[in-house]
Amino acid sequence: MRRLVLMRHAKSDWSDPALGDRHRPLSRRGHADAPRMGKWIAAHNLVPDVILSSPALRARQTTEHVRQALGLDLQPLWLDELYTFGNMEAIAAAIRDHGGHAQTLLLTGHNNAIHDLARQLAREGKPKALHRLHRKFPTAALAAFELPIGAWSRFAPAQGRLIHYVRPKDLRRKTD
Repeated sequence: MRRLVLMRHAKSDWSDPALGDRHRPLSRRGHADAPRMGKWIAAHNLVPDVILSSPALRARQTTEHVRQALGLDLQPLWLDELYTFGNMEAIAAAIRDHGGHAQTLLLTGHNNAIHDLARQLAREGKPKALHRLHRKFPTAALAAFELPIGAWSRFAPAQGRLIHYVRPKDLRRKTD
């Protein structure tokens, strides 16, 4: 059994229109939400063995905040193929190609691709969480799945059980 944590990058800052999409940083809210999500990951025993991330600045910053909140020395793999907004298969291929021997894999990416993959994977789970996941995947949200596979090379959408779906606003209510 493997575990996959899909995370959308945290809220980005749109204040500088001269910045290209790849270079857009996190907003103040994004800088607060990403470490909060990292602490939640640690508290729920989802610490990854491998981290894959889009190389876009907002995804890199999200990943670094999470990694630091987890206290990991583990270096993420920054994969160009994860800088995609609609190609769910590119994400699935990256998981197959780079999952290695990880029991738990964390992947930080972008919508709509992250949301599409999460919806494909979420075949089982708590009804309320499934409903919320299918509706929306906001910035810094994460969906964690258990997958009945022995190796990441066998990863395919439509085979997961949703074990957690958490949005930053769920945690802000509890901690702010």
